[in-house]
Amino acid sequence: MKALVYRRYGGPDVLELADVPPPQPREREVLVRVRAASINGADRVLMRGKPFVVRFGMGLSRPRHHTLGFDLAGDVEAVGSGVTQFRVGEDVFGASNFGAFAERACVDEERLVPKPAGVSFEEAAATPTAGYTALQGLRKGGIGSGQEVLVEGASGGVGTFAVQIAKAYGANVTAVCSTRNVEMARALGASRVIDYRREDFTRDGRRYDLILAANAYRPLSDYRRVLKPGGRYVMTGGGGVQILQVMLLGTLVSMTSSQRMGNIMAVATKNDLVLLAELLEAGKIKPVIERTVALRDIPDAIRYLENEHARGKIVVSVEPTENH
Repeated sequence: MKALVYRRYGGPDVLELADVPPPQPREREVLVRVRAASINGADRVLMRGKPFVVRFGMGLSRPRHHTLGFDLAGDVEAVGSGVTQFRVGEDVFGASNFGAFAERACVDEERLVPKPAGVSFEEAAATPTAGYTALQGLRKGGIGSGQEVLVEGASGGVGTFAVQIAKAYGANVTAVCSTRNVEMARALGASRVIDYRREDFTRDGRRYDLILAANAYRPLSDYRRVLKPGGRYVMTGGGGVQILQVMLLGTLVSMTSSQRMGNIMAVATKNDLVLLAELLEAGKIKPVIERTVALRDIPDAIRYLENEHARGKIVVSVEPTENH
C-alpha cells in the first residue's frame, strides 16, 4: 500500500510517498481503509521533532513511528479477534494514534465511531482532533446556555468548531478573526465578530463568562481584564510564552481570585467522538475545509500551514491504488 513516511526529523522534505506493507490489526484494533484524513498542528510538531521534549516519546534521534496522521475516515476492512463494536464494510471515523496518512491504518476500536450516512468522508476526517479539542476546552470553561463566550482564533480548525459548539450549547458567541474571515464566522453562528486588525477586544469594555483561546498571543493580563468575576479562560493553542504564563500565572490567578485560567491537553475519548458524530448528523456543526489534497501533496500543504493561517482544516483525500 501507499503511505507517506518519514525516517528522520526535519521539514516537509523529509516526507515521502512509499510502498509499505499493510498493517495488521491487533486484538482490539480495526483495520480501516482510509478514504480521507486531515492535517493537524501535532503532525508538524512530530515531523520536526521540536520542541525537543516530544522526542522523548517519539524517539530521540529518529522517529519511532514512520507515518504521521491522526484524524481519518474510511471503511472497515478487517477487525481484530477482540473487536465487538464494528463489522467489515462499516463506515467509520475517528482519531488513530498514528498512521492516518496512508491507504490503510489500524485504530483502537475505542477511538472510532460510525460515520453518519449524510456526512462525507472528508467532513468526517476533518472533525475529530479539532472537534474534541474545542469541545473539551469549552467544557472545562463550564459552557452553558446564555453565557457570553469569546473565541479567539475563530477561523482555524479548533476555532471554527468552538464557535459552532458554543452556539449549540446556547451561548452568545463573539468570534475574533482576521478581516477575510469575518463573514465566515458570522455564518458559523457567531452573534458578534471582531476583526482583530481593526478592533482590540480587550479594550472595548465588554466582559465574558468564558474565553477560549485557540490562538493565544496576548499577555495573560489582557485576557483576565475582560473576564467577568467567576469567568474562565481556557487556552487550547498559542505561543510558548503564553503556555508558560497560563501554567504559572494562571495557576496563581485561579488560587487567589474567583476567575479560573488554565489550558488543556485534549485527548480522544469515545464519548466525545460519539457526541461529535451526533452534532454532525444533526447539522449543528459542519467542518470548514479550506482545501483538499492528495497524499503526495501533504508536504506542500504542511508548508502552507506553517506560513499561513488556514481557514478551518486541510483535508487529505486518499485514492486507493490497490485492492489488497
